[in-house]
Order: sequence, then C-alpha cells, then structure tokens
Amino acid sequence: MSWVGRSAARREDPRLLSGHGRFVDDLHVPGTLHAQFVRSTVAHGTVTGVDLSATLATPGVVAAFTAADLDLGDITAILDRPPSEFVPTAMPVLARDRVRYVGEPVAVVLAGNPYAVEDGVEAARVIYEADRPVVSAEQALAPGAPLLHPAAVANTLVDVSMFATEGIDAVFAGAQRVVSVRVNSARQNALPLETRGAVASWDPREEQLVVHTCTQVPHLVRTLLAECLCLDERAVRVIAPDMGGGFGLKCVVGREELAAAAAALRLRRPVKWIEDRRDALTASFLAREQHYDVRAAFDEDGRMLALDAGIVCDMGAYSCYPFTAGIEPLMASAELPGVYRVPAYRVRARAVATNKAPSAPYRGVSRPQIVTVMERLMERAARELDLDPVEVRRRNLITEFPYTGVNEVTYDPGSYLESLDFCERLLRDEGWYERREAAAAEGRHVGIGYSCFNERTGYGSAAFAKRKMAVVPGFDLAEARMDLSGTVTVTTGTMSHGQSHETTMAQIVADRLRLDIAQVKIHQGDTDRVPYGFGTFASRSATIGGSAVARAASALGDRLLRLAAYLLDTTGDNVELHDGSVRRRDDHGRALTYRELAEVAYLKAHLLPKDAEPGLTASASFDVQGDGTFSNAAHGVVVELHPGTGQVEILRYVCVEDCGVAINPQVVEGQCRGGIAQGIAGALFERVTYDAQGEPECVSFIDYKVPTACEIPDIEIHHLQTPCAFTESGAKGAGEGGTIGAPAAVLNSVNDALRSTGVELDDTPIRPETVQRAIGACP
Repeated sequence: MSWVGRSAARREDPRLLSGHGRFVDDLHVPGTLHAQFVRSTVAHGTVTGVDLSATLATPGVVAAFTAADLDLGDITAILDRPPSEFVPTAMPVLARDRVRYVGEPVAVVLAGNPYAVEDGVEAARVIYEADRPVVSAEQALAPGAPLLHPAAVANTLVDVSMFATEGIDAVFAGAQRVVSVRVNSARQNALPLETRGAVASWDPREEQLVVHTCTQVPHLVRTLLAECLCLDERAVRVIAPDMGGGFGLKCVVGREELAAAAAALRLRRPVKWIEDRRDALTASFLAREQHYDVRAAFDEDGRMLALDAGIVCDMGAYSCYPFTAGIEPLMASAELPGVYRVPAYRVRARAVATNKAPSAPYRGVSRPQIVTVMERLMERAARELDLDPVEVRRRNLITEFPYTGVNEVTYDPGSYLESLDFCERLLRDEGWYERREAAAAEGRHVGIGYSCFNERTGYGSAAFAKRKMAVVPGFDLAEARMDLSGTVTVTTGTMSHGQSHETTMAQIVADRLRLDIAQVKIHQGDTDRVPYGFGTFASRSATIGGSAVARAASALGDRLLRLAAYLLDTTGDNVELHDGSVRRRDDHGRALTYRELAEVAYLKAHLLPKDAEPGLTASASFDVQGDGTFSNAAHGVVVELHPGTGQVEILRYVCVEDCGVAINPQVVEGQCRGGIAQGIAGALFERVTYDAQGEPECVSFIDYKVPTACEIPDIEIHHLQTPCAFTESGAKGAGEGGTIGAPAAVLNSVNDALRSTGVELDDTPIRPETVQRAIGACP
C-alpha cells in the first residue's frame, strides 16, 4: 500500500504533546547570559547620546553594548534593479545615529538572569532629538514629508510598473462598464505562538559559533551571520530546533539574533535572547498594510476586458533580508490577475517607508489582498450589470491550461471552475439561498459570499530571479543514508514549524524505498548536517523540498537495486524493491533484506562490484523551471450581521481545495483550517495601529484582537485533485491557501448581507461599528 495519500498519524505528536519537544527557550547552558534590548522610545530622530553607566552598575548585569562597541556590518537586502525602481536600506544591527521606529534596538544588555537584564534595560538612558514622524503611506508620499532615508525620494523604496498593455486606455474608453474599487488592508502581526529567540555560544573545540534559533531559513541566517561577523561560513553553525509557528515572520533574518550571536562571540559565553510578547507585538516584523486603487473594464456580458491598478504597500522603516521591501508590491503586481482571464493589464506598485517596524512576509504575502481586490471587482461588476456574481466569475475564470496570462505567468492545470461549481452547489443544496431570503423577510441580515483564487507554490529559482533578488532562493538539496540496521536517515533543506515534515517527508521516502514509515528518520534545520537549503516559505516544502527528498530516496533505491542484482546474480531489470528488501522479479523467494545489503555495503566491501563504492548514501537536488505550480480553491461563506453589536457571525464555511496529490490529507486539512482561521482574523479582527507620534497602540492582547475558538466556525473541507506534472509526487503546495481565500469570502458575504442598505465595504478588518452604521442606513 502506498504511503503517499494516506492520513498517517503525525510522528511529531508524541514528542510534542508529551512535553518532550525542544524549543529554543528550553535550552539551558551553564553560564548563559540573558540578553534584552534597549529600544527606541521615539519613532523618528537622532540619537545624541547613550548612557549605559547605570545599566552596568545594575546588580547582575555583566555587559552592555552599543553599535560602536560591536562594530557589526549592516543588514542590506538588494534587488538588482535601477535606482529609479529600488532603493536599498542599510539596517544596522543596533541603531547608530538615527532611529526610525519605536522599538528599534539601540543597545543590548546582558545579565546572569532574565530579571537582572530587564532591570539593566530600564536603567539605560538614551537622548534623542526627535523629528516629525511619518506614520502612514499617505503622509510618506505627501510633498515635503520627512525622509527616512536620504536616497529614497518621496520615501519610496520600490516603484515598479511591470506591465502596461498597449492600447489599454482605448479598451477602457470603449467598455460597456468600468467599475472601481479602493481596498485597504490593515497592518497585521503574524503572531506565532513561540516568539523569536536565539541561544548563541562559542565552541572552542570546533572553533565555531553555534546559534540555536527559531528560524524558517537556517542557512540564510548562517550566511548573514558570517557576513556581519566577518567569519567563514564554516565557523558558523545554525540549528533550528522544534518551532512553535513561523508564518513567514521567521523566514527573514532579524537584528536581535545577530546581536545576541555577536555578544556571545565577543564574551565567549553563551547568550540567550527570548523575545517577550510586548516586543513581538510592537518591534517585530509586521505585514499586510496595503492600499489598492483599481478599476476594471467589462463588456455587457460581464467579461473583463482590462485591469488597471495602483498599489501602495507600507513597508515600515527598512527592507527585510533577503526579500527586501519589494516582497509585497512585487508579489501583488505580478499575480493580481489570479484565476481570471485579463486581456489587458497595467499596474504600478510601490513600497513606501514609514516610521513603523519593518514588514516581512506573512502567510499569503499580498495574495489575501489581491484576491480581495479581484473578488470585489467581480461582485461590483455583477451588481452594476445586474448579473449573478457566481456567473460573472464563471465567465472570467481560466478554464484551458496551460494558460499564459498578460502578467507573463504560465498557469499549470487546475480545477478553477470545478471548485467554484462544487462550492456553490453545496450551499444551494443545503438551502442557504432560501434561508437568506427568509431572513431578509424577517428583517435579519444574512449574506452569502465566495472567493476563487490560486496560490502559486514551489517558486523555483527562475520565478524568484524575475524579481531580480540578489539572493535567489529556489532549489533544495536532500541526502538519504541507510545504516547497518536497514533504516534510512534523510536530510532536507526545508524547515518545519508545524507543517508535519517529519511525517510527510517520511511518507515520500517510504514509498520510494518500499519500507515502513517507522524506518525513516527526517533531519532538518542544521546547517552542519544539510549542505544548503532555503528553508520553508511560499508553500515550497512538498513541491521542492519533497521532490529533492523523493529523488534522493530513489537514488538510494537504485544503489540497492544494483547491489542486490549483483549479489542475486541477475540483471538490474529483474529486481524490485519490496517491503524492506530487494527480490528477484522471476523468483520472489530469492531476496535480500536491506539489513543484509547494508552489511555488505559497510562491513564486507570486498563483496561489492568492482565499480561500486562502499556505503549506502545518495543525494539529490530539485528546482522548478518556469513559473511553478498553482494550487487553487473556492471558499463559500454564510454570515449573519447582528444590528445591536455589529458582530459578524459566520454560520457556514465551506472550502473546496485542490493542491494536487495530497501526501497526507489530514495534514492538508490542518493547513487549510489554520490558514482560514488566520484569514478570518484578517477579515474581522486583527489591526496594528499607531498614534500620531508613531507610538504603537497595540502593546498587548487587550489592544490587538485575536480570534479564539469561539469566533472561528466549523470549517468543511472538500478535496479535488489535479496532480502537478513536474513535482516528484504530483503535489502542489497547501500552506497558504486558507489565508489567501478567507478575507475575500468573508468580505463578500458581509456585503451580500448589506445588499438592502446600498452600502458596500471594501476594507479589512471589518469593524463592528462599521457594520452598525451600514445597517443603520437600511430604510
């Protein structure tokens, strides 16, 4: 029986659920110093003095360092684009003469216990000459606005016009109907359960700096650590233990882990930094604050003729490494058309610097916003043309594959129309349309909304190269090694932070080698054990990492077959892998177990064929050529709006998804449900705000509303399957789809519930007071 396609129990669960997981904060090394940071209390200004004398006199404090003390290189993320399109920002590990957001680290304090280090931080005195802050994209672009970076004219870090179809203005001029939307999404915090952290120490025996950190990208952390500390990469080892969530926040390299490592190197003592929740809410990487001004031309039948978009992304004070401030605007402009046929397209996308914490990728990266934009356009066109909104979608969906869009992206086969039809049929068969009309007759506000979308997964080197990143992630490496007992250890360059890699990767290996999943061990997250890898983000683990693992396992299987054919005195095409052994096809009674073959490979090398090397190890790589693969889904949502409170109650949530071959359907459903929960959070609850002076207003969970199990409904998931033709298992990625589709579906359902009021909402999150005002407009 094949392991791929089975809902095998998660192999991680016994360890994690019994409290035997090992997270960064679980690491206790004798003599460890605890690190915390003196952080800027002003959003924009000059540092005129730093006095750490009281800090150093604080009981328990061992050391305190400023930027001048550590003398580290800057963190500079680069796009290979002309200055008119991209302005790099040099982000110092510790601020030097300027601060650009509240919470920016100015000094690091080290003490023998976590209480003393907090006292030391409070004792520090920093003198600022405050400047006028820029706290919104609108302010940043206004004439005469203060500049965060002298080279960034109008505070613009990225300004690209990637597509401009010739004659598009004439298309708009001759269109039957032109509809417009202005969509704004609030700043959000990825908010993983485990905050960021690092434990760094110097290993004198290996002459190596060892850094345990909760990161999605161990090798990129090593690369930047070596660069900033002027060390050979061999002299840096990064280990990512168990990790309590990442969601993209941890796929960039943070200043604090570099500073902690630099302090450990300088003092030759272990240093531990664990981010507290206040810092995580106010000074960590944020995301999502985007503004869209979009119009679309339609013919009388509701078919889109042209799309024209202006996109502004508020990226905070600096570019993140390695993706740069281009991560959101470049994603948005390249993928805005999504699942729809768009004959003509023009877009301008900008990344703007403001006096806020920098932005980083967050699950979905701009796609929740661009899907919201396209789905609002479909809804608005349907209303203005008096057409059914689902039918308008059908008339515009891509149905013939492969399809190369006006955005120069080629889409592989998917079930765009099938998933929408399935989703709508489920809600119709359950009678929700009749219930909606009955509710309206009673004066209640019930609405039905949909979203259709795709998720590009498995971005290979070619896809990332289009962004012109100086660091081009894409490929992945894997190694499979069989030991004397016949069990297999596999290394992968991906990094799990809750996606069940120890299970799904083992399922792939077990299939390729025809053995039990219990005989496979997956290792990840250690730069000394894995030659190189780009980690886990952009739903690349199953598609790219899993394909590399599959190839390595197959290569190991080929070695076993060649050795067994020689020892069984037959040809290579007359042997097969079967249940932990290699047997002759013409005589199943003649077989050698993997243990027997390993004994020859390791202990009896004199019995090997003359051209065979001892041992049983194989390695492989995988990269996606072209534009990657696309998962897709349709979401259907039913809501009721409560006039007295403005509460949006979700009555029904249906997801019909297609991620190709589901290696482990139970894991895929977990990814969908978790993603949808985060998407609902963005649609209804989560919003990071600042006051006029750039002071964060969301400093605890009292201020930053996070949904609980009470607010997240039961979610019904159905699976379609369009296998990917160029990944090894036929899988497409499934990590981000739930988050991408949920905001648009919820927003559309709310607007449908408000259909009698004449009010339409386009911004997220949807505030209760906004719903109350809209209901109040009902005649």
